[in-house]
Amino acid sequence: MLLPNRYEIARPLNILLVDDDDGDAQAVQRAFRKAKIGNSFARAVDGLAALELLRSPANEAQLSGPQVLLVDLNMPRMNGTQFVSALRADEHLRRLIVFILTTSKREEDKIAAYNLNVAGYIAKGTAGEDFSNLVNLLDFYSRIVEMP
Repeated sequence: MLLPNRYEIARPLNILLVDDDDGDAQAVQRAFRKAKIGNSFARAVDGLAALELLRSPANEAQLSGPQVLLVDLNMPRMNGTQFVSALRADEHLRRLIVFILTTSKREEDKIAAYNLNVAGYIAKGTAGEDFSNLVNLLDFYSRIVEMP
């Protein structure tokens, strides 16, 4: 069942996309622009770059930082599982909400992700070619979940 297509997120979400695939990253960003959502949207190409961004003094000033992270699993230098493990070990970052957004449908990847307390595991194909299902999911999520 698809969520209603409202395209207006109730509360602004700060989103960090952690994905090394330029095509997917552009498609996700296009979906948010098309939806005319005024969210803060940033991208890191791997887990190490994302940790540097999240831990930077500039980001610390607004440390709500990204409230929702969309993380690919298969990336160079630091993959998604390693990145989420590092987040969960960090006192200041462990509360960030993480959705895995990946092409992997391997059961062991899903189990490893959920063992790290991710909010959801989304196959990129399920998110739709234009990622509109992903935008709808985050819209719905922002409306019903109480975040700090």
